[in-house]
Amino acid sequence: MSLSRRKTTFGFAAGAATLAIALAGCGSSSEPESSDSAAAGGSMDEPVTLTLATFNQFGYSADSEGGADYAYDLIAEYEELHPNVTIVYNVADTSNTARENFFTKLGPGGLADVEAIEVDWLPEAMTYSDLLADLTNADLDGNWLDWKVDAATDADGRLIGYGTDIGPEAICYNVDLFEEAGLPTDPDEVAALFDGDWDTFFSVGQDYYDATGNAFYEENAAILQGMIGQLDAPYEDPETDEIIALDNADVKATYDTLTAASEAGLSSGLQQWGDDWAAGMANGDYAVTLCPAWFLGIIEGNAPDGNWDIANVFPNGGGNWGGSYLTVPANGENVEAATEFAAWLTAPEQQAKAFENVGAFPSSPEAAESDAVQSYVREYYNDAPAGQIFTERAAAVAVSPYKGAHYFEVNDAMVNALRRVDEGTMSADESWSQFEADVQAIG
Repeated sequence: MSLSRRKTTFGFAAGAATLAIALAGCGSSSEPESSDSAAAGGSMDEPVTLTLATFNQFGYSADSEGGADYAYDLIAEYEELHPNVTIVYNVADTSNTARENFFTKLGPGGLADVEAIEVDWLPEAMTYSDLLADLTNADLDGNWLDWKVDAATDADGRLIGYGTDIGPEAICYNVDLFEEAGLPTDPDEVAALFDGDWDTFFSVGQDYYDATGNAFYEENAAILQGMIGQLDAPYEDPETDEIIALDNADVKATYDTLTAASEAGLSSGLQQWGDDWAAGMANGDYAVTLCPAWFLGIIEGNAPDGNWDIANVFPNGGGNWGGSYLTVPANGENVEAATEFAAWLTAPEQQAKAFENVGAFPSSPEAAESDAVQSYVREYYNDAPAGQIFTERAAAVAVSPYKGAHYFEVNDAMVNALRRVDEGTMSADESWSQFEADVQAIG
C-alpha cells in the first residue's frame, strides 16, 4: 500500500510515534482487490465472516453494545437477509481506545473489515485516505447530508466514510434532583430556565449548588465540548492548519469560565465514560448533562431506574457533539462485502432504526424526515417527543467548527488541563501553563 499521503484540505497529521511506525510498515498495493470470499452482500455461495468495530453505542446490537433493550438488532437482521454472511461485532469502551487501535493498525493491517471513526479524528484519518477504500457510489447519492459527505471526501474525490449519525444537543436533567433543588421540572419550563447563553447555564448551576451543596454537572471536560463546538476555529487556522489555540482569546476565556465553575463547586469531577461517572448518573451525583441525541441510550443504560428528561434547549441556541462514519480499510480481506455491509448499515432505513434504538440522530435527510423519527417518543424520558426535539435542535446548529489534523490532540490536551483542576492536582494557572507546554509539543 502506498505510503504517500494524499493532499487534502486538512494538512499533515503528526500523530504519535507508534502511528508513524505502523504506517511505515505498510507494504501492500494501494488499489484494493476483493478476495473471492468478498461476497457482495452475501450474494455469492462462498460464506464470508465480516468484522465490525465501533465504540460506545451505535444502535446496531444491544448484545454487543450493552445498552437497554433495543427495538431492532441490525446485526441479526443483516445476517438473516444474507445467510452466508456472519458478523463479528466488537465495541471499544471509548472513542480514544478506538482511535489508538485504528491508527496503530491502519498501515500494517489487523483492523476490522468495517471500522467506525469519530468526527473529531476524521481529519487525521483523511491525511491517510489512500489507506482506506473508496466508497464512492453514485447510487447512494442523497443518502447523507452534503456536509457530512464533503467532510469525508479527499482532494482526489474519494469518499472514505459513510455517515452514521450527527449529534444535535439538548440538555438532559434529573427530574428528582431538580425538584429537590426547588427548580422547575416540566420540560418546557426547564427549557425556559436555560434559554440564553453560557452565563445563564452556569447561573442555573450556581442556584442548584446554593440550594443543595451538590455538583451540577459531571465534569468540566464534558461542558468544554459544548462551548468549543460553538467556535468557528478554536484550535487551528483554517487557511494554514497552524495551531492557534494558545493565541485564541475565546479558548482561554472558555478555560477560565470552566475552571471558575469548578472552583465554585459546579463540577463533580467524574470523568465521562468512567465507572464512577456511570454510577454517578444513577446515584444522583450530578443533575444535568449536555445531551446529544445519541446520548439518550447512554443515560438509559447507566441509570435504568432513573428519572431523567429532555429540555429542548441549548446554550447560545444550538450545538453538535459527535457523529461518526463507517470506513473500510483498503487492505482488508473482504473489501467488497464490507463496503456493501457499511452501505446497508448507514442507509436511511437503518439510520432510522438506530435512532429508535439509542437516539443516534440520522445524517440521512430521508431518515430524519421519516414518520419513524418524527413520531418517535422516548418512554424512559417521560414520553419525551425525542424525534421532534432533536429535529429542532439540529436546525438550531449554526456553527461547525474547523477541525484540522491536530484538533483531537489539542482538544485532548485541553481536556487533561481541565481535569487537573477538577482533581485538584494543579491550580488553574498551573494547569494552563502545562496546557501551553503540551500544545507546543504537538506537531
